[in-house]
Amino acid sequence: MKLHRSTVWLTAIIAFGACSKDGVTPPPPGSECPPATALVLQVPAGFPELPATPGNPLTEEGVALGRLLFYDPILSGDSSQACGMCHLQASAFGDSRRFSEGIDGIKGDRQAPTIVNPAWTGITFWDGRATGLEDQAKGPVPNPIEMHLPWPDAIKRLERHAEYPDLFCAAFGDKRITVERVVKAIAQFERTFISTNSKYDQVRRGEAAFSPEEFAGYRIFTTEVGDCFHCHMEPLFTTNTFHNTGLDSVIVDRGRSEITGNPADIGKFKAPSLRNVTESSPYMHDGRFSSLRQVIEHYNLGFHDSDDVDPLIRARIPNPNVPPNQRRRPMRDGEIDTLMVFLESLTDPDFLTNPNLANPYRP
Repeated sequence: MKLHRSTVWLTAIIAFGACSKDGVTPPPPGSECPPATALVLQVPAGFPELPATPGNPLTEEGVALGRLLFYDPILSGDSSQACGMCHLQASAFGDSRRFSEGIDGIKGDRQAPTIVNPAWTGITFWDGRATGLEDQAKGPVPNPIEMHLPWPDAIKRLERHAEYPDLFCAAFGDKRITVERVVKAIAQFERTFISTNSKYDQVRRGEAAFSPEEFAGYRIFTTEVGDCFHCHMEPLFTTNTFHNTGLDSVIVDRGRSEITGNPADIGKFKAPSLRNVTESSPYMHDGRFSSLRQVIEHYNLGFHDSDDVDPLIRARIPNPNVPPNQRRRPMRDGEIDTLMVFLESLTDPDFLTNPNLANPYRP
C-alpha cells in the first residue's frame, strides 16, 4: 500500500508547524533549518497546571511529525502496523479488542490502555513502568510481540525516506534522526489528545444542564453511594494511582509489583481516566469485561475479597476488619442504571472525531 504522498506531508506541515534544538551536538554550518514554531496548549478551565516537558517543548512541526509517525507502519518490522492501529481514535485511543495483536500474530496479555489527556497522566502503562510519554513510546517498536523492529533498523528506514529527514529538520533544527527525536515527536502529538467537550464539560462551563437522571448519577458518582470519585477524581477522572480491585482470587499478573518489587503492590493497576469510558470497551487491564455494567457490578460486590484488596473496595462488604463507619451498602440496580447515565455524559464526540488527531493517510 502506498501511504506516503506529497500532499500528506505538505498538509501536515501546514496544519501544524515547531521545536527548538534538543541539546544534541550542533550540526555542521549551513545544515540547520529555520526555527520551529512554538505551540502552546490551551489548558481547559478547571484542569491542573500543565506539567512541564523539559527538553521537549511543544512545537507545530514536532506535533505534525509525531502525527505522521504515530500512524505510519514504517516503524514495524513488516511495515504493516502503526501505533494508531492499537490506539484507535474512535475508542478513545484504546483498542476495541481484548488483546492487541502484533505483526507476528502474537497477542499480548494486557489491554492497550486509552490515551486521553495524557499530558496530565504522569507515569504510563497499567503497571506504571514508563516515566512519561517519551519513555512509553520507546517500547512498542522493538517489542517482539508488538511492532518487532530494532530501533537501529527503524532509524535507517526513516533516514532513507524521501520526506522524513526534512520533517525532522523542521521539527528539531537539523536532519539527524535519532530514537530520542522519534519518541519526542510522538509524545508531542499525544499531548494534543485533549478531551474537554463532553456534556459534563459543557455543564461545568455553564453551556448545558444535566438532566435529572444525569444529575442523580453525578451525585452517586461523587458520594459514598457509588464511591467512584476516590480513584476517578474530577476533572481528569483519574488520580493516576494504583489499586488492587479484587479481580482474582489467585493473582497471576502481579501488576505494579513487577516494577516496584514491593509485595504490597501485587495486583495493583493504574486507575484509567473515565473520560469517553462508554466508547472504550473492553475494560480492565486484561479486557475481561465487555460492558460497563459488568465493571460497576464488579466494584459493587463482584470482587474477590482478600487483605490485599484496596480498602475503598472492601468497604462495600460487612467485613469485621473494616470499621462500621467505613462500610457502605451495595448500590441497587436502579442506582447502577443511573450511574451509567452520568458516565455517558463523559463522552466527547469532538475528541473522538477531531480531524487533527486522525490518521493523515486516510481521506
